[in-house]
Amino acid sequence: EVQLVESGGGLVQAGGSLRLSCATSGFTFGAYKIGWFRQSPGKAREVVSCTNSNGRIYYGDSVKGRFTFSSDNAKNTVYLQMNNLKSDDTAVYSCAALRYQKLVIGIGCEKYARHEYDYRGQGTQVTVSS
Repeated sequence: EVQLVESGGGLVQAGGSLRLSCATSGFTFGAYKIGWFRQSPGKAREVVSCTNSNGRIYYGDSVKGRFTFSSDNAKNTVYLQMNNLKSDDTAVYSCAALRYQKLVIGIGCEKYARHEYDYRGQGTQVTVSS
């Protein structure tokens, strides 16, 4: 059974930090690229961070310099370290797995919508109080 389970969300004050985890199982971790998405009420879902076919990590403009994507291949887990959180970061954050072969060279991973990913997690709530 394929699973992507997010954890680490919660309530934090503006300026604080959280580290989200996305624990995966049921598929070959190395054959997929993981992306992080977020959605808040009344707003469109956006790509927070994702991995391109060349291994380069993409960050959305609103999180660049504050968020860091990392992975632990031994644990089949990816992380999203979020620093200097702002109230605008309040959202449900979810991870998703995209089969590597789907990535087209020259097309950034940020162009792939969450529904195009092969597997998706349920999400974890992040609330930043100002």
